[in-house]
Amino acid sequence: MSEVPLELVVDRVRSRGATTRVTRVSMTGAEHADDTGSRKAFVLVGGVGVAATYFEFLAPTLAERGDVYALDLPGFAGLPRPGVQPTAVFFAEQVAAVLDHYGLDDPVVIGHSMGTQVVTELLISRPGITEAVLVSPVINDRERALPVQALRFAQSASRETLHLALTAVSAYVLCGLVYFLTVLPHMMRYRIVDRVALVPARLLFIRGQFDTTSPRRFHLRLAKAARSASTWEIEGAAHSVINAHAVGVAKLTLGFVDGELARRGQMSSEEADLPEPVGGGLPLVLKAMGSRAAEWVSALRRDERGVARAKAQHAKLLWQAYAPRRG
Repeated sequence: MSEVPLELVVDRVRSRGATTRVTRVSMTGAEHADDTGSRKAFVLVGGVGVAATYFEFLAPTLAERGDVYALDLPGFAGLPRPGVQPTAVFFAEQVAAVLDHYGLDDPVVIGHSMGTQVVTELLISRPGITEAVLVSPVINDRERALPVQALRFAQSASRETLHLALTAVSAYVLCGLVYFLTVLPHMMRYRIVDRVALVPARLLFIRGQFDTTSPRRFHLRLAKAARSASTWEIEGAAHSVINAHAVGVAKLTLGFVDGELARRGQMSSEEADLPEPVGGGLPLVLKAMGSRAAEWVSALRRDERGVARAKAQHAKLLWQAYAPRRG
């Protein structure tokens, strides 16, 4: 693993008595900069109950263009629950504290699912941030009832892989049912269509073709409400497009940042899918499961050093498996 040009550091940032875990992913060596020499910082914010593990493929891909900061929000991924109401505004303040800690004035902020609500509030409070990507935004204001949303989530989840299901379930267990149910009402009540109209930044909305929680018409209304927005869809993808089709999300994000992306379009599943891993099969699966299990147990025990070791092991394993066949 010494040949892997990937550097991963796990930090914690405290603000208002709450803790956010930050997984910083970067590439070592100048040869990993893009052709233009342009470097950006990317900040990744996940959905309700989930952890930065959802960005296991997206983070190293974006790291070839700039440092990546993947966040575990307070109360998620084994972190202590905050003593205040977990609203989108509260989580946005925690993300802002991370930006201040690292001196990030204008990063590209990427939110997924409930993370899009958090990013929206961040953008309203930080007008200096000029570009953001909202992937699988929620909640569709025309289907706000909880039973309907539960049905839509189940419909989308039926399109997901076993790997994603296990990743989500393990994260939900660390979050805990009580805290999940504490956050859920705030997510359900959030009116993203109204709030996105106050965002000064350029926005890119991305959805999966089969994401019933974030339907196409909802995206079009979001884009219409926003001051400047592009909308893209990835074929064959569902709600967890951020993981299963991370290559496509990265390509769309970088095209958007470079000003080369059309305002509306659709990407094929073949272009967006992860490549077949090198040396895949059962050995790779077992190693990946082992590193993820080690991270999960360490988070459960509040062993931050163990979390960092397991994250680094997993990231380098995936890099060796997928990097030779990307592009």
